Amino acid sequence: MNALIHGHSGLRWIVLILLLVAIVRAFARKNSGTYAQSDKMINLFAMMSVHIQITLGIILAFVSPKVNYVEGWMKMGPYRFFGLEHILLMVLAAVLITIGRKKAEKAELPAKKHAAIALWFTIGLIIILAAIPWPFREALGGRWA
Repeated sequence: MNALIHGHSGLRWIVLILLLVAIVRAFARKNSGTYAQSDKMINLFAMMSVHIQITLGIILAFVSPKVNYVEGWMKMGPYRFFGLEHILLMVLAAVLITIGRKKAEKAELPAKKHAAIALWFTIGLIIILAAIPWPFREALGGRWA
């Protein structure tokens, strides 16, 4: 259980870094007229890391004491956050990132490929940042999870 929690928590940094790299590259190369194999691979690895993170998160949702659907759980901040908000927002972000990558792969022009990644990955990243249980969120315990 501890290894799963630490793996899920630590992988968040890889996810965030890969998404940031993909987004920065997409914005920087939008007008370059090229979409290199390295762009495709960064975008693929960013999406795959999100999918791995979601898989670990879903496993955690079944075994973690932070997800507890006791009576009145919707009125209890931490239970509501981990049992509904966190899961829902993270799955939504993964879906949007996957849509963005698929749109980029289907686009014919390099500029459209980069534009799709820039838009969809940025929206996904914003949702992910909003759904992470950051330590400054006092209602969630105010510590790194």
